[in-house]
Amino acid sequence: MKKAQGKRNYLTEIHLFDIYRSANIGIFLRASEKFCLVPYGLPKTKNDKIIEMLKVKTIPASIAGSRLLGPLSVANSTGIIVSRLSDDEEIKNLGQVTGQNVLKLESRFTSVGNLISANDHGAVISDVFSEESAKEVERALEVPVRRMRIGSFIQVGAMISATNSGALVHPIASELEINAISKILGLEPEPATINGGVPFVSSGVVGNSLGVLVGTLTRGSELVILSRAFG
Repeated sequence: MKKAQGKRNYLTEIHLFDIYRSANIGIFLRASEKFCLVPYGLPKTKNDKIIEMLKVKTIPASIAGSRLLGPLSVANSTGIIVSRLSDDEEIKNLGQVTGQNVLKLESRFTSVGNLISANDHGAVISDVFSEESAKEVERALEVPVRRMRIGSFIQVGAMISATNSGALVHPIASELEINAISKILGLEPEPATINGGVPFVSSGVVGNSLGVLVGTLTRGSELVILSRAFG
């Protein structure tokens, strides 16, 4: 299992981006240090920009026949977790094209991307998942896992957006919760909003240590915090 290594020095570029004329780019994309999952049929101009800005290959995919890749998946450099709604062909395709572990998380909670946030150092998962599910996530991603919630919210994957270079967290997070997230992800998250005040930050942020895409409705004051968070 990998151990948290602390925040490293990265030069992360931040870019305004939209997809399907929506600033909620995190709903449609799932990125890691090695790839970015994109919906089938994504226009070439958008696909090329993702490659240029995140500096990784793009992989066309669907999950449960849907283009909502963000809420239905989680990924780091070792593994991918997908909703139990995924079919066998989708899982086989992801495994073949990425060469990574693909875990179909058998849980009644299907929006795994809204309930899990991970990087290459650790994973924060909602406490609605059982200890057994937590161990499955730990094995698939090969990182330590922490079960928790933020305030009274269970959607920790929607409330945290993390890469290996930085992280954002919903402004409701307490100091104790920020400390817990910091220990497991290996870096301290910045309380922030995205897209003009949206606190569920993963809906408008997609990135890795080399590039971060943010929704086009993001304000200048929010970009300042993002720049500080992702360094």
